Amino acid sequence: MDTYKNIIMDCDPGHDDAVALILAGAKISPLNILAVTTVAGNQSVDKNTINALNVLDIMNRGDIPVSTGATRPLIKEASFAESIHGESGLDGPTLPKVPTLKASSKHGVSVIIDEVQQSTQPVTLVATGPLTNIAMALIQEPSIVNNIKEIVIMGGGTFGNWTPTAEFNIWVDAEAARRVFESGIPIIVFGLDVTHQLLADDQVIHRFSQINNKVSNLVVDLLKFFKSTYKEQFDMDGGPIHDACTILYLLKPEIFNLQHTHIQIEDSSPLTYGTMSVDLLNTYHKEPNAHFATSVNTELAWNLIEDTLKSYN
Repeated sequence: MDTYKNIIMDCDPGHDDAVALILAGAKISPLNILAVTTVAGNQSVDKNTINALNVLDIMNRGDIPVSTGATRPLIKEASFAESIHGESGLDGPTLPKVPTLKASSKHGVSVIIDEVQQSTQPVTLVATGPLTNIAMALIQEPSIVNNIKEIVIMGGGTFGNWTPTAEFNIWVDAEAARRVFESGIPIIVFGLDVTHQLLADDQVIHRFSQINNKVSNLVVDLLKFFKSTYKEQFDMDGGPIHDACTILYLLKPEIFNLQHTHIQIEDSSPLTYGTMSVDLLNTYHKEPNAHFATSVNTELAWNLIEDTLKSYN
């Protein structure tokens, strides 16, 4: 693993996106966040931008630029996950409705293109929301593929959470997801198969509450709310820290087991729109186009999150 990575975080914060930002932006992190771009997903893109700014402010990372991206998917109307993330998209903690930090006036898609083109080393794109911005960037400027190291995605899985077969991020904009998976760029996927193994239950929340700094307290408030919605919606005993898996992987890839496989995205069927077809048994005999996470060492993951939160002291 490189000891230093340039990354762009394309996200829709979102409780688990917020944890991902906190992990990536810590002083002990070897990741260099070139930009944060927001996309319509968990909530409207404007609310997601406010949430990103508020989280970065609490992290004392006002140096990281934030840009607002796509307001809706490529083709269909926007859909939000208010039942999971609340009316603000980041319900639970008390956060300013008007952030202290300000977003850039530059569109998120333009930021992705420009940052990739200008970077002196290949850029890793971290996508923890719908893939609209990244698909648009690839459509507008196909040459950026030459300076993208990889795309690390939270989305999909072999089962669904928004429909029986489709996970929310992929379902919101399956056309964009299909474009990204057909781009030829190396892709690492953290779907529900692995994120549902990393549940922030009462024991984990109590463990983090003992840290007691500004950032850890924010995370505790986020996880308490997330746990309650997952109990109500799915009868699960903890909130899956979906999006944080992307950053945990970049920080310590040995935490996860991955399988090199072929993945396709269904974007035409009314019944299975947004389904990620993961060919784990190589039944199609097609060239693998992604590394798909199958398992996680949960204790190593929680240790890494705990150490990172403590670093904010």
